[in-house]
Amino acid sequence: MTKLNHLDNSGNAIMIDVRNKKTSHRVAIATGKILMKPETCRLIKDSMIKKGDVIASARIAGIMASKKTAELIPLCHPLNITKIEIDFELEEIEGTLTVIGRVETEGKTGVEIEAINAVQVSLLTVYDMCKGVDRGMTIENVGLLKKVRREFRRLAEIRFNLYFYRLI
Repeated sequence: MTKLNHLDNSGNAIMIDVRNKKTSHRVAIATGKILMKPETCRLIKDSMIKKGDVIASARIAGIMASKKTAELIPLCHPLNITKIEIDFELEEIEGTLTVIGRVETEGKTGVEIEAINAVQVSLLTVYDMCKGVDRGMTIENVGLLKKVRREFRRLAEIRFNLYFYRLI
């Protein structure tokens, strides 16, 4: 059985020690969707929801949520996030709005939870803003699509080696 790394030998919750990990460029992409009536999609597309611009509000909410992740998830490290992108794909005929969140950092731990949190809060914001016209909306399929880690050291070594061999 795999040992859970957020527990000590006595089973107590701990925050993982990352001080010995290498700093690297980390990227996480998450997605999720909200199902709704096609009419609700049309209202969003035409900016006819009474509460305001649904997409703009959901984007800002997702960005804010990503930055606040360590305050919400007890064992999540506070991170210096370097980039957050929230994109939306509205399928009016199907009655779906898909959210894609991309979060980046240069650090010692990943940004998967920050990306998932951004997507989830974006979707909740859509629900909140549209519930007056569509109480049957459902949020589903929220999860991580991809995570990437690139170590700086390797790139720096390659650049140094290329420079060094040019001098010879």
